[in-house]
Amino acid sequence: MIENQQRSYSKSKRIKNILKDVFTNPYNIIVFISLVFLTYLIIVPLISMITSTFQVAQGELRRIPGSQVGDFTLYYWQRLLASEFSMSTLYKPLLNSLLIGVCVSVFSITLGSGLAWFMVRTDLPFKKFFSFAVIIPYMIPSWCKSMAWLTVFRNERVGGSAGFLSGIGINTPDWLAYGPFAIICVLTVHYYAYSYLLTSSALRSINSELEEMGEIQGAGKATILRKITLPLVMPAILSSVILTFSKSIGTFGVPAFLGMKINYYTISTMLYSNIKQQNTSLGFAISIILITIAAMTVYINQKIIGTRKSYETIGGKGGRSTPLRLGKWRGLFTALITAFIGLAVIMPIAILFLETFLKKTGDYSLSNFTLHYWIGASDPAIAEGEAGVLRNARFWTNVKNTMILVVVTSVIATIIGQILGYISSRGRKKVSGKLIEQLVFIPYLIPSIAFSAIYLSMFSTRHGIVPALYGSMALMVVVSVVKHIPFASRAGTSNMIQIGTELEEAANIEGASFMKRMLKVVLPLSKGGFISGLMLIFISIMKELDLIILIITPKLATLPYMAFQYSNNNNNQMSDVVAVIMFSIVLVIYLITNKVSGADISSSM
Repeated sequence: MIENQQRSYSKSKRIKNILKDVFTNPYNIIVFISLVFLTYLIIVPLISMITSTFQVAQGELRRIPGSQVGDFTLYYWQRLLASEFSMSTLYKPLLNSLLIGVCVSVFSITLGSGLAWFMVRTDLPFKKFFSFAVIIPYMIPSWCKSMAWLTVFRNERVGGSAGFLSGIGINTPDWLAYGPFAIICVLTVHYYAYSYLLTSSALRSINSELEEMGEIQGAGKATILRKITLPLVMPAILSSVILTFSKSIGTFGVPAFLGMKINYYTISTMLYSNIKQQNTSLGFAISIILITIAAMTVYINQKIIGTRKSYETIGGKGGRSTPLRLGKWRGLFTALITAFIGLAVIMPIAILFLETFLKKTGDYSLSNFTLHYWIGASDPAIAEGEAGVLRNARFWTNVKNTMILVVVTSVIATIIGQILGYISSRGRKKVSGKLIEQLVFIPYLIPSIAFSAIYLSMFSTRHGIVPALYGSMALMVVVSVVKHIPFASRAGTSNMIQIGTELEEAANIEGASFMKRMLKVVLPLSKGGFISGLMLIFISIMKELDLIILIITPKLATLPYMAFQYSNNNNNQMSDVVAVIMFSIVLVIYLITNKVSGADISSSM
């Protein structure tokens, strides 16, 4: 009897100790708070969006006779999937998006991987310059590239004014200025950076002895590339496929600039149109389809990576990299890469900048040059009386809004990312760490335009103690923070993994509290990674248009939205001025970040 009581007491004491550890251990407290935060801001909105597609909305009562608000219905899905509007609302835009996604993936992976191979594995000259130049397109917002494309190829038939080629007498066809060809070209030049960065990183980790052994065995360069190099970098290539495809099918800015004027819709621009027309539930149904496609792409990618053979490329004996000598082909490949950089990077920016000084586009005579679009006073004869951008009070308000958004968001997102990175790195073998990693990845699956649609619905009305945030900077910050959590968490995890746990353990042995260990050990050691992660998110949000296009208001307009409005109103020179300023800001921030942090943040992009 006494023995049973002792066992029961011992068991009860163990349970109490476990519960005490769970509720007093600082790590567990951080995990609990993080799970509550992620559940409310990621899982709840996602569930809310899904359920709203099966509930009757106020605006649809006249179309669903006898129904009440909140009643269960399949109306939205039937209208989307099997109605007379399905072809124009879903199937045609979806096919357009898939066409763009597949083509952009194929072209950008081929281009990016090829450039990476030349930069890392060959004796190509001027590598330092080329390595910087080839990532500039990623630093430029994709919508800026759309404007540069129109600046070159726009014609008077569709664009309302002549572009560069039309201005010098070259008649450009409509399909070259707008539509799928233009969208695919612009997105390829933007997203090849994913493949370049990932593949170049993988190539640097490969010991060149592996390829040299193949050469000793008599294999030709093509065979070595196909049989040795390509299999080793295949995980990086597959990762770039998932990044490129999911981004391409969900992007909004480029299809909006280059497609909507000719009624060429993709799934993202159709989603935008439905939300703007108050067809919110139908828009959410489109969002779910976008999310499903992105999730399926990730699943297939993971299955392929999981079933392929793996190879060890980094060993304990060290490694070396012997550049492949291009020989007589060195000059040709150098010229080709130089031409690519000139055509894809330098020329569009230069022409975009040049157009900001033209009173009338397409006319390059000296008498047509003006500074009006930069600093001119209001003139009814030019730009409908709009003052130059730098003299426009609205511009400076938009600069202020942009800087508030990017500074506040990047600081909050980076701090949260470091905390989530700490949980993931210290709990890699725990359920908590794995669960956090899965949750923070969800926002990446949701295309930006769909993500903002979710939050527009969620925070349009008051929910308990949470006020309605519609039309406020707070909503833009919340959306931007949560959407960038995957990137912030990734940067935080990479940062925290480099900090050995033995340092914390030593401080713990000395009696330092958890908070003291964080302030005195972890945070000082993570300073460099914190700055790099913060600036990376800063740059990303600075050029953001897709994410905020639905929730922005005139008073809270940002620079990307200002350029978008100018372009929609055919005020191309004003739009170009804003684009040039945006590019200059992003480039300066990038260079300063590299200088301050002492590391190239492009490796984290």
